[in-house]
Amino acid sequence: MPNAYQQMSTADLDAAIAALEAQTDQIRALGLKLDMARGKPSVEQTDLSRPMLDLLTSESDLTDEGAPADNYGIPDGLPSARRLAADLLGVDAASVLVCGSSSLNLMHDVVVNAYTKGIGGNAPWCTQGEVKFLCPSPGYDRHFAVTERYGIVNIPIAMTADGPDMDEVERLVNSDPQVKGMWCVPKYANPTGITYSDDVVRRIAALEPAAPDFRVFWDNAYIVHDLYDEGDSLLNIFDVLAESGRQNLVYEFASTAKVTFPSSGMAFVTASPADIAEIRAAFSIERVSPEKLSQLAHVRFLHDVEGIRAHMARHAEVLRPRFELVQERLEAGLGDLGIATWTHPHGGYFVSFDGPEGSAKATVAMMAELGVTLTGAGATWPYGKDPHDTNIRIAPTFPSLADLGAALDVFVVAAKLVAARLARAER
Repeated sequence: MPNAYQQMSTADLDAAIAALEAQTDQIRALGLKLDMARGKPSVEQTDLSRPMLDLLTSESDLTDEGAPADNYGIPDGLPSARRLAADLLGVDAASVLVCGSSSLNLMHDVVVNAYTKGIGGNAPWCTQGEVKFLCPSPGYDRHFAVTERYGIVNIPIAMTADGPDMDEVERLVNSDPQVKGMWCVPKYANPTGITYSDDVVRRIAALEPAAPDFRVFWDNAYIVHDLYDEGDSLLNIFDVLAESGRQNLVYEFASTAKVTFPSSGMAFVTASPADIAEIRAAFSIERVSPEKLSQLAHVRFLHDVEGIRAHMARHAEVLRPRFELVQERLEAGLGDLGIATWTHPHGGYFVSFDGPEGSAKATVAMMAELGVTLTGAGATWPYGKDPHDTNIRIAPTFPSLADLGAALDVFVVAAKLVAARLARAER
């Protein structure tokens, strides 16, 4: 669809800009203070888990299948917690560690172990010269920050409707021994909301890395975060690896961060037997014992995978109207102008929006000036450098429906005004 503002006469375009500027003056006078910067659960969502707080009291049995939850020990996590995590991931509980509440923390520590001690008997990354990581983009800014912090070169990989551009991934991974890893959010990717196709998962599992210490960091953060009864389906990458008898390629991470209480849940990691043994040894240096009381409460609250899915269906009832409101307001305000595209996810926490080239920073800045905070423009790319300055991550989960509606109305006006000004500047 052609850009409507580029098609206007100069007089009509000037009139449109004047009308939009008048609207921004009216919005500015409202003194809004709305926050859509991060993908946080809403109060309605965290309230769903409040009954869990009543499950452990001074009278509770604090053992789990004979394992004490009230003392040191059991570094791999309580037996029932490991089994619950394994059932969710579709792997063997013997290859799962449950520790801490943040999967990002686990990812960070696995990167640090590779960087300082090495993987699979290979030299530490810090001794191997330039080390590179592939970063499907737009992607998760906190992933990119971890590898950037240790001087690892982040290489953006274009995202398609099916997942990362696998032609480019295969070219780099299979030919360059300096490429040591790749970040992935395979289901409801942050921020696009797409789920990797079966073909993409199979091609990732079939990679033949030039580096023996290459690993895929499979952050399955949104594994049960469907908005509808029929959510996206993601192949189990370990099943695919097993079909070909391959191992030692993937670390998979997940957590209950957006299932129960963020920062107060369970985080877990799984990998091949050899890789998980190496991670276990590394974690033993800094972790005497995981947060077993939290694990005990979670297992008694969620029970099993079906319990998790039932709990997440209640989350979906809260989130679905928010995501549908995003689609409704963007379509009504921008759909016939040809100035933007956006994703239509079936789950996860974000909608990815792309405006005209050169528009994202200006739009985000205008939103802030009008009282609405968004994720920083460029954050979805390594080093904060969106090569075309188009992408904006919309996080609709935290605000109330009323606040979200108000923020989206502001967003539509800002997106229009920035696009119109760009069209005028091109003349």
